[in-house]
Amino acid sequence: MLQYQIIPVTAFAQNCTVLWDDTSKQAVLIDAGGEPEQLKQVLSQHGLTLTALWLTHGHLDHVGAVGQLAREYAVPVIGPHQADAFWLNMLPQQAQMFGFKQPEPIQVTQWLEGGDQLTLGEYRFEVRFTPGHTPGHVVIYSPDLQLVWTGDVLFAGSVGRTDFPMGNHAQLMASIHRELFSLPDDTRFICGHGAMSTLGHEKRTNPFVAGRAG
Repeated sequence: MLQYQIIPVTAFAQNCTVLWDDTSKQAVLIDAGGEPEQLKQVLSQHGLTLTALWLTHGHLDHVGAVGQLAREYAVPVIGPHQADAFWLNMLPQQAQMFGFKQPEPIQVTQWLEGGDQLTLGEYRFEVRFTPGHTPGHVVIYSPDLQLVWTGDVLFAGSVGRTDFPMGNHAQLMASIHRELFSLPDDTRFICGHGAMSTLGHEKRTNPFVAGRAG
């Protein structure tokens, strides 16, 4: 059975997820944005073996601990889409801009494309390409859990910013409607910041989603 724990990290309270297969104890970290010692402690507490680091996009608060953890655990870095190499290459500038400690460089093992599949134990996950907040943003969908990790594309009651370099509001709206709102309404999502919600609830109530239902 798949299990997960959400761990807010950094001053931006970014939702890093520890996701694991309860049978094999194999685990991945989704968007390990910072506070690596805390993340290592959670892995140890649950007796987990880290097998990969999955990334939705290249902003510092989602990747800040990745370089260190990839080195210490000797695990691959999977994602995001290659269009976000721009942001990963700018990690030193991002850290300086926001007053963060300089992160270790990240070497991506596998860039992701829409339609790719990821695996954890016997479970499969669908990759969906969702540019807009950043040019190489992806979301990760688990049919088994009826759960999707939306990064900074969609939030409970809001949507991702597009005023950063290479952001595109029209692309973001298209990504939400095409890649998220095509999933079942009862699909829950873990977003990059804040509380969980369901896609159906956001269709009905989210004031930032153009052409919303209801």
